[in-house]
Amino acid sequence: MNTAYLLLGGNIGDRKLVINKTIELIHASCGKVIKKSSLYESAPWGFEAKNQFINQVILIETAMSAEDLLLNLLNIELLLGRIRNNTSNYSSRNIDIDILFFNDEVINEQTIKIPHPLMQERKFTLLPLNEIASELHHPIFNKTVKELLNDCKDHLDVVKLEE
Repeated sequence: MNTAYLLLGGNIGDRKLVINKTIELIHASCGKVIKKSSLYESAPWGFEAKNQFINQVILIETAMSAEDLLLNLLNIELLLGRIRNNTSNYSSRNIDIDILFFNDEVINEQTIKIPHPLMQERKFTLLPLNEIASELHHPIFNKTVKELLNDCKDHLDVVKLEE
């Protein structure tokens, strides 16, 4: 069985409802959800938008390969109404699912990069990940998630939401 840490996030629509529906669909089609972080709210990263993002990190167990998991996650995004623009620019979205880690693998293909190549720059990713996996070891940077968070230069406010 494989383990994968996934970042869920969005800033359009009923953000909490979409996150919960995403978790249900992941559990039904990808694998068992083992852990969930709290929900965190933050400003958009890398672009301007009027709505704040809500993010959550989950840990799943899956029998899928990383590539098959990615295809299933992209299908879940589509099912939930995600519309991707054809630019490389960031934009508002109802749901985004990123694979942060897959076991301790390093994958650097055109279509999939694991560990996520920007996670160490994003406090909105590191805070929820640190909540459930502070001692998880990054195979490229040779640091724990806690160390990556301590070194992170991102100064955007990220606020843990009350349950």
